Amino acid sequence: MSAVEVLRLPLTVDLSGFIALLRRLEVPYRVSEESGEQVLWVPGPQLAEQVRGLYERYPDGDPHFQLSEDTPKEAPRAGLLAQLKARPITSLVLLLTLVVAGLTNLGDNFSVIRWLSFQDFEIQGDFIYFLPVADGLEAGQWWRLVSPMLIHFGILHLAMNAMWFWELGRRIESRQGGLMLLALTLGFSLVSDVAQFFSSGPTLFGGLSGVLYGLLGHCWVFQRLAPCPAYRLPPGVMAMMLVWLLVCLSGLITALGFGAIANGAHVGGLVAGCATGLIGGALARLRR
Repeated sequence: MSAVEVLRLPLTVDLSGFIALLRRLEVPYRVSEESGEQVLWVPGPQLAEQVRGLYERYPDGDPHFQLSEDTPKEAPRAGLLAQLKARPITSLVLLLTLVVAGLTNLGDNFSVIRWLSFQDFEIQGDFIYFLPVADGLEAGQWWRLVSPMLIHFGILHLAMNAMWFWELGRRIESRQGGLMLLALTLGFSLVSDVAQFFSSGPTLFGGLSGVLYGLLGHCWVFQRLAPCPAYRLPPGVMAMMLVWLLVCLSGLITALGFGAIANGAHVGGLVAGCATGLIGGALARLRR
């Protein structure tokens, strides 16, 4: 049976992980160098199509051994419980968010919210009085810098943010690991909270949306510099989120009576995410 060309890639692309996967699956192959490019060959067109599909899903190999050692076929989709166990940091953040939603009664229990808000506050009649940020930090309440991400106001606010964190968080955890996802989540929360405070002054705000814009920017820029299947978002997602950001910045959502939008947190998170994606993507590209 004649050899069929599967992939033709620049010499700078690291194929070692994918080659190791082919060896583990006992797929016959050979790699040649032609005109400054590396070419992967396999016997037969049917196997070539299978290997192309495999490379689209696992260009860096299969470090988590999701595939069996039989044939390069589609791996069965894991159940929800298995997916939660496989992405512990993503699951932990979502669990904490749900617990806080219950304790705060989705934003109605101010006696709990005051311990998680960016600034401590007191309610006197119809007015809310915020204590200086420095007072909380001097008292050792450093968690306030990131804890607002766990506060949500309403079931729709919670559902949308939880859905997007599950979608983006598990992508990053599968590609860069749980510790990286945790660092990015806390870092984006810190940046977005500080940005919101400086843009709006003493106000009560919360939610994962600033973190989500950070994760989105991270995946988007990282993918452009070092393409990988995990960060390949569905077409139009980035455009939709940017349009939504512009609509929120215009003040239309607030004018329609849907409540105040934490625009400072969104912009701060997005800028921070693009910066980390630029650094991470550039380093991944150099490694390749």
